Amino acid sequence: MLRHLSSIWTFRHFWMSLVKMDLMTRYRKSVLGIGWSLLQPIAMTAILTVVFSQIGPRGQTVETGWRHYSIMTFAALTVFGFLRDSCLHGCRCLTHNEAYIRQCPLPFSIYSLRTVLGLTIHFLITVMVIVAMAVLFQGAEATLPTLWMLAPMLPLIVLCGWALATIAGFATVYFNDVSHILEIAAQMLFFLTPVIYERKILIGEDASRAWLVDYNPAAAFIETFQRPLVYHEPASTLAYSLTVGFTLAMVVLACLTIRYLSKRVIFHM
Repeated sequence: MLRHLSSIWTFRHFWMSLVKMDLMTRYRKSVLGIGWSLLQPIAMTAILTVVFSQIGPRGQTVETGWRHYSIMTFAALTVFGFLRDSCLHGCRCLTHNEAYIRQCPLPFSIYSLRTVLGLTIHFLITVMVIVAMAVLFQGAEATLPTLWMLAPMLPLIVLCGWALATIAGFATVYFNDVSHILEIAAQMLFFLTPVIYERKILIGEDASRAWLVDYNPAAAFIETFQRPLVYHEPASTLAYSLTVGFTLAMVVLACLTIRYLSKRVIFHM
């Protein structure tokens, strides 16, 4: 693993140039450029705020108001969207780099890193917009003292995204329908995760359904990111434990996948 990390650092100029090329290609001749990456979550947040900030599902009233709801939803959409896109875009990280793989014996994790770093740039820009919105709506004296809680969570989310992209990339080489399965799974998970609803509304009065949220890794990531921004308090111990545990499990699985499949994957492309 140390040799693998050393190889990634040795070829840093290569994968950094690939990330730069991806961004330039994506936003070439675009008026807003990278600003388009903010349009989708902002537009979705605005629509959901108008619809759900006053009336929740089953007629339950959301008492927190549109300012609170907009920050809560924007933060949740950002985290969930990053993890979802890491999986879906990661499905193509090896097949789209087949020419490089056949020509150069580079570490395979470079190609998933290329995908995730591009998503990370958009993710960090969106995070800055969320922080600015929180300061505007809730005040700097309430928001800024708890921002330090986000510092360890941002690299953890990015690391988990890389692991998910790596696993999805190798799986797609062996089974081309992985991306379609993940799209359906992500859509189902979206409605089982408190993204557009608060936890108490999603669970309702049936306490037996609480495990759907409490042991949902996506919900744990959202809570650890959302709590300091919206409620100005740390997330629960269970959420932190689930976030760290899930990330470590995915990283270990990604490393094992690279180790045991990197020499054979070329024969399945």
